[in-house]
Amino acid sequence: MLNEILTISGKQGLFKLLTRGRGALIVENIDGSKKRFPIQGTDKVVSLGDISIFTDEKEMPLREVFQAIETRLGKKEIQFDWRKASNAELINYFGDIIPDFDRDRVYPSHIKKIAGWYDLLVKYGENDFSEPKAEEDTPSE
Repeated sequence: MLNEILTISGKQGLFKLLTRGRGALIVENIDGSKKRFPIQGTDKVVSLGDISIFTDEKEMPLREVFQAIETRLGKKEIQFDWRKASNAELINYFGDIIPDFDRDRVYPSHIKKIAGWYDLLVKYGENDFSEPKAEEDTPSE
């Protein structure tokens, strides 16, 4: 599911990939407005499925981070006021969820983005954080 959710540089919010057109992606805002528009090849687009955070041991996919938040909170939005929190409060809060995150390479601004994305996904029902199913190879006859 996260592979179909996109963040687009310069645009607020998250977007769901609908289809690929000629030289453009057709996306829809996940905020419920059903606003669709094309994204050109010049725009910087990143799938949430391609994002990871640094831990002391490895890189943790964003899907696993969202699963850890969901395990802690249930399928509810984050109750902690992350928008107004100090950097120390953000780091402590995130450390309670992901104890081994790399405090030197994961910045408070990253934590705010993750919290904002999680809240948006939960609010608009795009909260299937399970591992994507691998496409099965069908034997050719």
